[in-house]
Amino acid sequence: MPPIGETLREARLRQGLDIADVEERTKIRAKYLRALENEEWGSLPGPTFVKTFLRTYAEVVGLDPHLLVDEYRASHPSEEEIRPQPLGAPPAATSGPQRRRPTAPGPPGPAALLALVAVIVVGLLLALGRSADEDASEQQAGDDTTEPKRPKSPAPRKRPRPAGVVLRVTPTDATYVCVDTGQDSDVVFEGTLEEARSFRNPRLIRINLGKRSVDMRANGRRVRIPESPNPIGYDVTRTGAREIVEGTTPCG
Repeated sequence: MPPIGETLREARLRQGLDIADVEERTKIRAKYLRALENEEWGSLPGPTFVKTFLRTYAEVVGLDPHLLVDEYRASHPSEEEIRPQPLGAPPAATSGPQRRRPTAPGPPGPAALLALVAVIVVGLLLALGRSADEDASEQQAGDDTTEPKRPKSPAPRKRPRPAGVVLRVTPTDATYVCVDTGQDSDVVFEGTLEEARSFRNPRLIRINLGKRSVDMRANGRRVRIPESPNPIGYDVTRTGAREIVEGTTPCG
C-alpha cells in the first residue's frame, strides 16, 4: 500500500480539490491537513487526533477510513502500548548471616482465619458458577433448535454533498471555453483551453464548449457529453450538469 500521505494527496487531486477546499469541508486547519499529507506526525496534537483527522479526511476524498487508520496503527503503535514497566526494588543488603531461633507453633492468628474464610467463599462461588454454566448450556442447546436470526445489513453510507459547485475541464484538444456564473453575470474565463482547469462557485457555473473533445467533471462526477461537431453549453449546480438551450450559452 502507498504511504498514507501520498494516498491522501492523490485522492484529493483526483477530486479536483485543494487544501482550502478540504479545510472548508472537514473544519480541520490547513496546517494539520498538510502535516497528514507530509506524514509529519509530530506536528499533530497526538495519536487520537491523528486517527480522527485521518478518518475525516479519507471520507471527504472518497477513501476507506478504516484502511488508513489500520495502516497508521501498524506503523505507529500508541504510547500506552510501549510504556516500560517499572522494575522491582532490589533486596535490602544485610551485614552478615543471622540465625533465627526456632519458635514453637502457636494458635492461628486473625490473618490465617481470614484466609481460611476467603478460601471457603471462593470455593462456594466456583460451585455456584459451575452450576449456572450447566444451566446456560442446557438452555442454549434448546435454543439451537430455533432458526438463527439473520444480521441486518448496514445502511449504505451517504456520500457527503459538496460545499459548493466544482467544475473541472480537461481538454484532449485545444478548445474554446467561456465560463460565467449566471445570465447577465460577468465572464469568469474566455479563451482557448489547452490544459486542465477547475472552476468554483457557491451555487452555479455556466460553461460554453467550442468542441466536445473534453473530459468534464461536475462535483467529481463525470458529465457524459454526446458526440457532435457543434458547440454545447451546460448549467452546473450541486445536483449535477444540465444542457443549456442553444442561444443562451455564455458568450453566445
